[in-house]
Amino acid sequence: MRKFVGVRFKPAGKVYDFDAGVFVLNCGDPVIVETEQGLGFGFVAVPPRPFDETASDRELKKVFRMAGEKDFEQREKNTALEKEARHFCLDCIKTLGLEMNLFAVESTFDASKLTFFFTAEGRVDFRELVKMLVREYRIRIEMRQVGIRNQAKMCGGLGRCGRALCCSTFIEKFEPVSIRMAKEQGLSLNPTKISGQCGRLMCCLTFENETYQFFKQKMPKIGKIVRTPNGDGKVIRHNVVGKKVTVRLEDGTEAEIGLNNIREKKKKDKG
Repeated sequence: MRKFVGVRFKPAGKVYDFDAGVFVLNCGDPVIVETEQGLGFGFVAVPPRPFDETASDRELKKVFRMAGEKDFEQREKNTALEKEARHFCLDCIKTLGLEMNLFAVESTFDASKLTFFFTAEGRVDFRELVKMLVREYRIRIEMRQVGIRNQAKMCGGLGRCGRALCCSTFIEKFEPVSIRMAKEQGLSLNPTKISGQCGRLMCCLTFENETYQFFKQKMPKIGKIVRTPNGDGKVIRHNVVGKKVTVRLEDGTEAEIGLNNIREKKKKDKG
């Protein structure tokens, strides 16, 4: 039976499907696979499973072989080349006076191509830079401008929670994040408190947003007049996690009351 396997090339990177062929593979196994740019080194992220009959006409590259000792040695050589190329490119950027922030260099597995990742506020004329790099390394050179979120994903770091950045550990695809999510969760709208290392809104704002929206549907809206054991009052805050609301009573005091102990005041309710 034909099977396909999911392979990941980078930590928290996208998982790509490959034809497993006759190989018996498990999660974490290092493999050499065929890619559009030649052979690639990756790790099994999703174990082999039967090929979906509805997508049987889909063309998949194959797992070329299990990775061996020489492949790991080649990987180390590539890492050394990437480090050297980054330092050389930074010197070239400084010499040419280009306004760009180079933050990573990646080599193909066979070291036939180097890709330089950078961020910049606008378009950068890097033609002269490419010429200098080609003269130095005599291989294909690609300059790739990416967004600030991608830089954080590739470089990694620690978030304000003290843990490794979500984007560099498990997030495969960036989801839209809006300031409305912070409002929905009752968080401070101070940009310094809800922004990540990249300077954009924290990705984790999306994690619980759907849950907050679900539970808030069962809560009286802010501004609603409700009846409580302490008297009537206006809802001024939600405590979604605790399933409570804060009510400002008619005498001006505030009380946090469980949802089971309140009910909305109807117009027909008297006094």
